[in-house]
Amino acid sequence: MSKFVGLMAAGACAALVAACASSQPAATAPASQAMAQPAAAAPAPVVSGTVGEQTETVTATVQKVDLKNRRVTLKGPDGEVKTITVGEEARNLPQVKKGDKVVVTYYESVAYDVVKAGEASPGVQVSEGAERAEPGQKPGAAAKRATTVTATITAIDKSAQTATLRGADGKSVTVKVKDPSKLDKVVVGDLVRLTYTEALAIKVEKP
Repeated sequence: MSKFVGLMAAGACAALVAACASSQPAATAPASQAMAQPAAAAPAPVVSGTVGEQTETVTATVQKVDLKNRRVTLKGPDGEVKTITVGEEARNLPQVKKGDKVVVTYYESVAYDVVKAGEASPGVQVSEGAERAEPGQKPGAAAKRATTVTATITAIDKSAQTATLRGADGKSVTVKVKDPSKLDKVVVGDLVRLTYTEALAIKVEKP
């Protein structure tokens, strides 16, 4: 993901920071409604774990801000200079000054858990969330996206250290289990939830 983060810091984040800052805040339920009924506890997973995760941070420096033409020039950590045009929807652009630091942090992870039949359903679910800077502040934004794929265990082969999973579309795949001891805790009919999470945070700081 280094290339991704590097590209963001070298150019595109000038537009992304300001554009995200102009997005509408999420609606909030009234306090009385939120307090009315406590949320039901989620079922405890049979087994769970993290397949992998990483975090990378890159900083770029603002070289020039052309407010009339809404263009921002950034210098990336590798010395590359790039100019980006920022759309009219970005209302916090005037707060960006020459010499400011644009810090981009990218996070991704893959995690899994196993639940009993009836506690989940095969399929794909996507959840998203975002935050933005207040008007008049330095531009900044954070966004998160999590994609969860749920499949049913249809076969377990402990000698081969594999499990066969069937998705909502009826297609099956056999996977090698990283920790074979966890096969002792699951049975055919259990559901595996695999969640891929990405998060991106961007902030503008004074030098």
